[in-house]
Amino acid sequence: MYKNQFDNEFSSNIIYNAYMFYGQCDYLVDTYSDKVALKLGAKEDIRKIYFDEYNYKECDNFLSQSSLFSDSNVLIIKTAKKIPKKELDVLISLCNTNPDSFFILNCIGETDFKTMAKSFSKKTNSCEVRFFNPSDKEAIHILNDVIQKKNVRCGFGELQYLYTMHQKNLSLAVNDIDKLSILQKPITTNIINTQCFGMGSISVDDFLNKLFRGEGINKDLYMLLEEGMNEINLLNQTTSYIQQLFTINSYLKLHGQLNIKEIWGYNLPKNIANTRASIAIKFNNDDFIRMFNLFSILELDLKTHKGLDTNSYTHACFRNFSASLR
Repeated sequence: MYKNQFDNEFSSNIIYNAYMFYGQCDYLVDTYSDKVALKLGAKEDIRKIYFDEYNYKECDNFLSQSSLFSDSNVLIIKTAKKIPKKELDVLISLCNTNPDSFFILNCIGETDFKTMAKSFSKKTNSCEVRFFNPSDKEAIHILNDVIQKKNVRCGFGELQYLYTMHQKNLSLAVNDIDKLSILQKPITTNIINTQCFGMGSISVDDFLNKLFRGEGINKDLYMLLEEGMNEINLLNQTTSYIQQLFTINSYLKLHGQLNIKEIWGYNLPKNIANTRASIAIKFNNDDFIRMFNLFSILELDLKTHKGLDTNSYTHACFRNFSASLR
C-alpha cells in the first residue's frame, strides 16, 4: 500500500503483526518504523538489528519467546539487502503464532525490495508500505513539523534553502535541524551558510542559477557529478527548477508583481525569490516547452538506453543546453 492509505489505517488503530517499509525516501522509512514500533510496545520492548548484525536464528529466538517481563517483543530489522524468502516467511509466521511478538522490516537504499514485499499481505496479517520521495511542498511541511517539535523558529523559505542545499535529502536536512536547534535562536540563511555544509562543495542552487543565466557551467557540472551526485537526481532538480521558473513567469504575466507566498504557500528568502524572478522573466512559453521537452528526452534516454555512458551523456546535454541560452 501507499503512505496515504497506511496513514488512514494507522490513525484508525488498525494493527498488523508484521510490517515492511521501503521505497525512495529513507527518512520516511526510518520515521514510520520507529513510530509504529512505539505504538506496538514500550521503548525497552524494542530490539533493533542493523544491517550486518542480522542473524536469522537470533531473530527467530527473539520472536518465539514469551514476554515475561514486558507486554510485547518488537523486532526491527534494518537492512540494505534482501533477506531470504524462507527466513522472512518464518519470521512473519512467528508473529502470527506468538501474540506477544511483532516484526518490522526497515529497508534502506536502492536495492529492489519488491519481491520481498510479496511476503507481507493481509493473509499473513502483515502489510508492506512503499514510500516515494515527497513533493517539495510535502518535504518542507515535514521539516516544519520537526522544527515545531524542536521549538525552534525557522521560516519556510529557510527550510527550502536547507533542503535544497542537501540535494533534497530529508535525512540530512533533519540532521542539520537537530544541530541548529542547539543554538537556541531563529534559523536564518546566514546561520545555515555558516553552520551547515551541503552534500558537495558546489551548491546545486548556484549551479542552476548559472545554467539558466547562460553562464559557464562546465567546471561546476563536472564537480557536482564527480562528487557523487546522481545524474537522475540532478535532472529531477533541474526540471523542478524549470517548473518554479514557469510558475513565477506565469504569475508575473497575470499580476505584474511577485508574490512568492501566494505562488507556493510560503515565502522564500528575498534574495532567492528575486533571483528566481529575474531569471524567469527572460523566457517565454515556447522556451519553457522546449526546456521541458529537452529534459524529458534526457530522462528517457538515461533510464532506457542500456550501455549508455550516463555521465558523459549528461555532461554533453547540459553543456549544449547552456550554450543555447547564450
